[in-house]
Amino acid sequence: MALSASDLPAMYSLLVNSMSGDESLRKPAEAALSESESRPGFCSCLMEVITAKDLVSQVDIRLMASVYFKNSVNRYWRNKRDSSGISNEEKIHLRQKLLSHLREENYQIALMLAVLISKIARIDYPKEWPELFSVLAQQLQSADVLTSHRIFMIIFRTLKELSTKRLTSDQKTFAQEVQPVKDVSPVLLNAIQSFLPYYSSFQKVYPKFWDFTGRACTKLMKVLVAIQGRHPFTFGDKCVLLPVMEFCLNKITEPEPDLLSFEQFLIQCMVMVKCVLECKEYKRSLTGRVMDENRITQEQIKKNISSSVGGVLTSLLPNDRIILLCNVLIRRYFVLTPSDLEELYQNPESFHHEQDMVQWTEKLRPCAEALYIVLFENHSQLLGPVVVSLLQEAMKGCATSVTELTPGLLLKDAAYGAAAYVYYELSNYLSFKDWYNGALSQELSNDHPNMCIIHRKVALILGQWVSEIKDDTQRPVYCDLIKLLQDKNLSVRLAACRSLCLHVEDANFSEREFRDLLPICWGSCFKLVEEVQEFDSKVQVLYLISVLIAHVSEVIPFADNLVQFFQKVWEESSGESLLLIQLLIALRNFVVALGCQSPLCYTLLLPILQKGMDVNGPDELLEDSLLLWEAALSYAPSLVPQLVAYFPSLVDIMERSFDHLQVSVTIIEDYIILGGADFLQMHASSVARILDLIVGNVNDKGILSTLPVIDTLVQCFPAEVPPLICSTLQKLITICLSGGDDRDPSRTAVKATSAAILARILVMNTNYLAQLTSEQSTLSLLQKAGIPVKENILLSLVDVWLDKVDNVSSIQKKTFGLALSIILTLRLPQVLDMLDQILSVCTTVMLSGNEEVDEEESSGENLSCTKSHGEGSIPCIELRRRQIKFSDPINQMSLETSVRENLQTCAGLHGESFNTAIGNMHPAALEQLKQALKMQ
Repeated sequence: MALSASDLPAMYSLLVNSMSGDESLRKPAEAALSESESRPGFCSCLMEVITAKDLVSQVDIRLMASVYFKNSVNRYWRNKRDSSGISNEEKIHLRQKLLSHLREENYQIALMLAVLISKIARIDYPKEWPELFSVLAQQLQSADVLTSHRIFMIIFRTLKELSTKRLTSDQKTFAQEVQPVKDVSPVLLNAIQSFLPYYSSFQKVYPKFWDFTGRACTKLMKVLVAIQGRHPFTFGDKCVLLPVMEFCLNKITEPEPDLLSFEQFLIQCMVMVKCVLECKEYKRSLTGRVMDENRITQEQIKKNISSSVGGVLTSLLPNDRIILLCNVLIRRYFVLTPSDLEELYQNPESFHHEQDMVQWTEKLRPCAEALYIVLFENHSQLLGPVVVSLLQEAMKGCATSVTELTPGLLLKDAAYGAAAYVYYELSNYLSFKDWYNGALSQELSNDHPNMCIIHRKVALILGQWVSEIKDDTQRPVYCDLIKLLQDKNLSVRLAACRSLCLHVEDANFSEREFRDLLPICWGSCFKLVEEVQEFDSKVQVLYLISVLIAHVSEVIPFADNLVQFFQKVWEESSGESLLLIQLLIALRNFVVALGCQSPLCYTLLLPILQKGMDVNGPDELLEDSLLLWEAALSYAPSLVPQLVAYFPSLVDIMERSFDHLQVSVTIIEDYIILGGADFLQMHASSVARILDLIVGNVNDKGILSTLPVIDTLVQCFPAEVPPLICSTLQKLITICLSGGDDRDPSRTAVKATSAAILARILVMNTNYLAQLTSEQSTLSLLQKAGIPVKENILLSLVDVWLDKVDNVSSIQKKTFGLALSIILTLRLPQVLDMLDQILSVCTTVMLSGNEEVDEEESSGENLSCTKSHGEGSIPCIELRRRQIKFSDPINQMSLETSVRENLQTCAGLHGESFNTAIGNMHPAALEQLKQALKMQ
């Protein structure tokens, strides 16, 4: 039964009771409201409560009504099969009512109504509600300040909601022609132009209006930026883009005096210009068009719009205006202000981070720099000579001996910044070597405190231009950066720290030229970490130390100092996850650099490892802790008791998730190789638990990374391991006998590698595989997986070995051959049915055995010979891994002998039937078999 106006008192009472602290009143009211949601007229009643003039003061009741209204729209506005939904008549009434109640005084309710309108528009616009934006735009013309604010809120929310629609038809509608953008954008711009003149006049007389005007202008500009980002094609229309860009460019290049202090608004103007200049939709596409294609495609429409926008931008930005904009950005917005200079001298550390690490949309100078970079990239040929000319002008106007804070010094700082930010494009117009020798190196000879401004910018330049610093320039640049790392001003030292990172990480880094500077560099870094106070500074210095450890060879002489340094950082960084992550990375590099002398840092490393692998610790530290754990094992000359005792923690980690599967698997293998039988005796159950967790519960990629560990285990401990991991082996049998790998290469690889492991067990522990395949639990697992099984599971595996022999490595092929030769000894008549195929595979493997060499094996031999190339360049465990691989018993076995002997056994078992089977072989195949067995 439909609700009507007569139900309003009851609805009001339910809403009041639903907010009661008395549960006996609240629960029934909530239940009644929930039951009423699907009744016709429910939303209309709520709307009456929200808009009732006599309830204006009862904000909580009206807000609760708006919440129920929003929930009903979400559930019932769109008609569904299982619900009648809201009738079309009621929808029309509600849409009209919403647009007639725009001047809502309470902000929370106004926001909820804006969300409501956006949700309804997502469903109804444009088919059922075509007049939405035109009505809003029309009401803006005569609206007061409050109503204007509410309308802008609705427009912003609605456009944002519509732009997230993902259906193809919706995307076509909103990717190109969106009429509301054309209707609303000019209105928004007019509103900004109307408000802006009052910004300065209100400041002293009406501070509240001044604050509101500032926030309104900034917000409206943000709305325009958001519209451009979400609807670039429609925004590119001449009637929208031209006036908006013209307005923004004028405010940037020719602002009124009072506007220069209105930084937030200028930032949004710059953001708008930058977004338009780098908008990919406005870039002309180089793709062609199909010949004789008559219909105009969506892509062609986009191309046409892009071309049209290109024309608008060309008219907006002729060469002289581009040059003007470039000059204004550098000469006005790059120049340090008095407040900047005060910050630089009073708090240089904060100044460094505010200038170089702040979000570019938050501060005026970083925003101007971001706009300048995009402008230069778009017009590098035009602006290259302009920037070089400005740079030369600034250097001539301020000699390197100047110490006063003159406008010339500040302009030179700005010009140096401009040259640093576009180093890649500017290198075509400016020789770094000449610039460095003629000016930059001389700047550093002036040690006056005021020169910290220029020194900081020189440090920035030396880092940004790293690709141009070569040959005889490298050494002096390294020396200059080390000198800057010892500057009295922290902002200079932090800038030098970052630039040193860029040099050390560069492909052309010369350790030979840097070697004697290393002690000073380490010392300066240690000192800098002690002096800086801010978290970001410590992370930055720690990163440089990590980079140095990773890229220089002479680390061991400084090991004691580094251990003390890391210990201090660890103790002082509790709770600072980002700093701890950087410390873990640095420690990993340290362990790698120490190589087999890594026990030198165990007093520091082992407690950190123990804390990092705790599953109850911070999640963000776990990955880097595991990588550090793996590095510690890889470079350990032997397993110390503490490392052995840590292994059960890996079970807890794997039981929680498989997010770190790859590194965890490597850790298991490292323990097996390093610890051998002693490790297995202590932690066999943990190893079995982890493998059982992984196999059958991860995807093919995860299984493929795990199977080599199982293979290594079986190879090293053929008698002890198979019974320990019987559950895992049963899952491998299930994988081998399942289908679905015909068109899936990864599945084929999993099946082939699993089959090779089972073949190895048959070769090295024949009785156990025979026992495992005959157990009832194995058969039950296969039946549970829906896999049809022959009478003998082992013979089913033979089919897999025969089928997958071409999908495995040479050592695995030999393993298949040895396993198949053992099958010949079974007293089963089915063996003779397979005899031809078995012998064919064995023959192929024998004939090709001397020719096939795994690339991995070959590279392993070369690797073992390069041990002396660099200290610590090869993990200690890698040599052991190679030794295990080369000592594989499969390598020592003779397939030829095995086939010959087992053929004789087979002949003795089957007598005349064997001779018949041999006689049925193709003569050429029999001839090849004799050749392989050297029977000719």
